[in-house]
Amino acid sequence: MKKAILLLGLTLTSTSLAQQSLTIYSGRAKTFVEPVVQQFQQQTGIKVNVRYGTDAQLVAALQEEGSRSPADIFWGNSVGALGELSDSKKFAKLSTSLYRGVSDDYAPSTKDWLPTTVRFRVLAYNNTKLKPADLPDSVLDLPKKTNLKGRIGWTVSYPSFQDFLAGMIAKHGEATTRTWLEGMKALQPRDYKTSNVGMLEAIRAGEIDVGLTNHYYIQRVNRLSYPIDTHFFKAGDIGNLGNATGAAILSSSKNRAAATRFLQALTSKDAQTFFLSVNFEYPVIGNILQPTTMLPYNDVVKRSPKVEPSVLPKNIEKAQKLLRDAGLL
Repeated sequence: MKKAILLLGLTLTSTSLAQQSLTIYSGRAKTFVEPVVQQFQQQTGIKVNVRYGTDAQLVAALQEEGSRSPADIFWGNSVGALGELSDSKKFAKLSTSLYRGVSDDYAPSTKDWLPTTVRFRVLAYNNTKLKPADLPDSVLDLPKKTNLKGRIGWTVSYPSFQDFLAGMIAKHGEATTRTWLEGMKALQPRDYKTSNVGMLEAIRAGEIDVGLTNHYYIQRVNRLSYPIDTHFFKAGDIGNLGNATGAAILSSSKNRAAATRFLQALTSKDAQTFFLSVNFEYPVIGNILQPTTMLPYNDVVKRSPKVEPSVLPKNIEKAQKLLRDAGLL
């Protein structure tokens, strides 16, 4: 008799599960996703092998490996990486059933990768030195805040920052983005490379007063009572850009049934609650209770600009070139 196994709302059978395995290339850090992977493996009997790395490292590996890649799933940390692989036709088309119950606010029109969480760009600020009234309504006006010269932090090598610049190019054009970068450079911002945590530590220590970051970093450090608050810009401002993480099945995968089960698990209530409670990332399904310290999802979506996810990767190289031309990368 077949024994039923219940996984995060999925009913699977134990027949031949031990013979199944999945290989995941994860641009998401092990700390933030390993518990979900372990639960899936333990409850299904499907062996999961995870190769961790940066999005850039894994995209390069997949491009080099081609159809010989052992990967079944790419779990990306940025829309840029997901879009690059999508443009290269590396992903299989996903079943429409996978999108059932998933917000379409940040789903790609290509329907070949599945949003798993959403992060929003914001401005972190030291609330003992600044008030909301001291901060600009638009990120485009940040370079005008000459009183912040030498007191601003950013992470120009971080994928989400480059996605943000790509979004600025999509919404406002290269000329405006170039002017913004030149204006920011004149304020002598401090570059914390890819360390958003290091940047927030610098705000706490008084080294800088503000920093461009993702919302969840502020939520995490506030558990330690850091004097840091979140500043959202006006509704529709590119400074509030929403950026999804996502997972896709490689077109070369030989384990598509198991891979589909894993993607279903990522958007289950249990997994989405974990991503919110531990990572403070916004869930992509409804009916998940959010901390009172976070702006409700529906409100933050209204503040976020409408930028088609598939547009961002097309502008990543342009964003990187502007950074190099400005001597910032």
